[in-house]
Amino acid sequence: MTVTRKQIEDARLNRRTFAIISHPDAGKTTLTEKLLLFGGSIEVAGSVRGRKSQRTARSDWMELEKQRGISVSSTVLTFTIDETHINLLDTPGHHDFSEDTYRTLMAADCAVMVIDAAKGIESQTEKLFRVCSARGIPVITFVNKIDRPGPSSLEILGQIEKEFAIEAVPVNWPIGGGPEFAGIVDISTDQIHLYDNGSNQVRSAATRRSWSELLESSELQTLEDSPGDADSVARSFDSGLFSHAGEELELIKHAGQTYDRDKFLRGQQTLVFFGSALANYGIELFLRGFVSLCPPPPPPTQMITSDVSSGLPQFSGFVFKIQANLDPMHRDRIAFLRVGTGRFERDMDVVIERSGNRVRLPRALQVFGRERVTMEEAFPGDIIGVVCPGELRLGDTVYQESPVRYPGIPQFPPEVFASISCPDTSRRKQFDRGLQQLVEEGAVQLFQGTGRQRDAILAAVGELQFDVVQFRLETEYNAPSKLQRLPYALARWYHCDDRQLSLQSPYGAKLVIDSFGSPAVLLRSQWDLSQLERNNPKFSFDAIHEMRSSVEEFVTSTPRRQD
Repeated sequence: MTVTRKQIEDARLNRRTFAIISHPDAGKTTLTEKLLLFGGSIEVAGSVRGRKSQRTARSDWMELEKQRGISVSSTVLTFTIDETHINLLDTPGHHDFSEDTYRTLMAADCAVMVIDAAKGIESQTEKLFRVCSARGIPVITFVNKIDRPGPSSLEILGQIEKEFAIEAVPVNWPIGGGPEFAGIVDISTDQIHLYDNGSNQVRSAATRRSWSELLESSELQTLEDSPGDADSVARSFDSGLFSHAGEELELIKHAGQTYDRDKFLRGQQTLVFFGSALANYGIELFLRGFVSLCPPPPPPTQMITSDVSSGLPQFSGFVFKIQANLDPMHRDRIAFLRVGTGRFERDMDVVIERSGNRVRLPRALQVFGRERVTMEEAFPGDIIGVVCPGELRLGDTVYQESPVRYPGIPQFPPEVFASISCPDTSRRKQFDRGLQQLVEEGAVQLFQGTGRQRDAILAAVGELQFDVVQFRLETEYNAPSKLQRLPYALARWYHCDDRQLSLQSPYGAKLVIDSFGSPAVLLRSQWDLSQLERNNPKFSFDAIHEMRSSVEEFVTSTPRRQD
C-alpha cells in the first residue's frame, strides 16, 4: 500500500512512546498495570506482590519476576487510547538491572518518574533522572501512594525542585494525605474527583464536582449526607481539610511555577501528578493528562537520517533490546526495534549498518508483555519486535536505502565479576548457546582473558544479574552452571593512538577483551585505577563503552573449562 508524506506525519503525531522509571517498590509496575486497565487493554489488573493467590502483572511475565515480585527486564506494552497509539516501556527499578533501564530510555521520547510519597526521592530515582536529563528526555512525575502517611504535597514539590534543580508544576492536587486523603482536584478543569473504596483491580469512575462551587457553597458541610453512589472516601471529612487544600491551591496559583511547553521539552520543568496506583486514585486523570502532554516522536529533521529520491522519509530505526525465549515453546529470539523515520512494512528488505548486509524482515510483531500479534506496518515512535535468527545485535541501526547511523547502545561499567562454567559436560552445547544468547541480550557482560588461559569472565552491574543468568540457563536451556566470584571491582576500556606502547597495569589487574573485541582492564580497587591512569598518561580510559559489534564468534571461541 502506498502512503503519502502526510499519512506518515499524521501517524507520527499520533504516537506516544515513554518509559516508566523509579526506585524499587515505588509502585512503577503497579502504575503500569493500572494504565493498561484504564486504557482498556486489560479488564483486571495484576499485582507485583508475592502472593500465589494474586494475579501477576502483564509486564512481569518472566518466571523469576513472578517468583520474586520484582521486575528484572524491560517490557514493551502497546495499546491504544482515544485513537492515540501508546508504546509503554516498563523498566526494572532495582539498581542491579539499571543497565537494561538505561538502554530502554534510548528508545523513549518521554519518561514518567514515579515517586513514593511516603519515602520521597530515593537514590535510584535520582540516578535515572540524571540519565534522562543528560539525554534531554522530558520527565513527567507521578507522586504515588498519596493515601499513605508521608510529607505534605508542598514538601514533595519542594524536594523535587531542590534535588533535581528543575521547576515542578502540579497538574492536579490532592485533598489531604495519608488516612485523611479525600480526593484530587484537576487544576485545569477546576473539578474535584472523589473516589469509592471498591475493588482496586477493575475500572471505576470517580465522582466529579466543581471545586470552586464546592468551596463556596454549603455543599461542603453536607458531604456526609451524600447518596451512596457518591463516595465513601470523602464522606466523613470536615470543611477544614478542603479549606486547607484551597489555600494550598491559591498559593500554587500565585507563587508557583506555570507550565511552559518549551521548558518542559528541554527538561527544565517537570509536570507533577498525584495519585495512588494501587487504589486507582488519580489514574484516569494521569492517563488523559499524560496523553496530551507527552511529546510525539521527533520529526525526521531532528533524527539521524538522509534524503531519498522518492521524496518520502526512508524507513530507519535501531535495536535497543533483544529478548530470547519470549515464547518458550519455540525458543525464538526477538529484537526490539524503535522506528525512527519513515514507514516499516512487513517483508521489507533493510540494510544492517554494522555489517552492510541486506536482510529481509518477514515477521514483525506488536508486543504486549509476552503476548504478540503480527504487524503489517509501523511508523515513527513504534516499537516492533523482529524475529531474527541472529542477524541483529544490540545497538544495530537498520535502514532502507541511504546510509544512516544512530548512536550506539552504551555498555556500562560492571561492578561485580565471576567466572562461570558448566559442571555437566553433556549439557555443554546448551550452556554455550544459552550464554551466547544472554550476552547478546545484554543480560550480562562477558570478558575473555588475553593470556594462555582465555577464561570467560562474567561481569554485571549487580549481583542479581548473576542470579538471573543462572536461573535462565537452568530453566530455559536446561543447562546447570557453576559461578565463582572474582576479586575485581572495576573495569575500564582503554585506547592509545600509539600502537607501540604497552599498557602498564597494576599488580593484580587483568587484561581482557570484551564481547565486542575491545580491550579492557579489570581492577581490584579505586586505588589501582588511580595508579593505572598515573602510569599510562598517553592512554585514555573509558568507564562507558559503545556496543557496535558481534559476540557470536567471541562466545563460541571461549575455551571449555575442564572441571
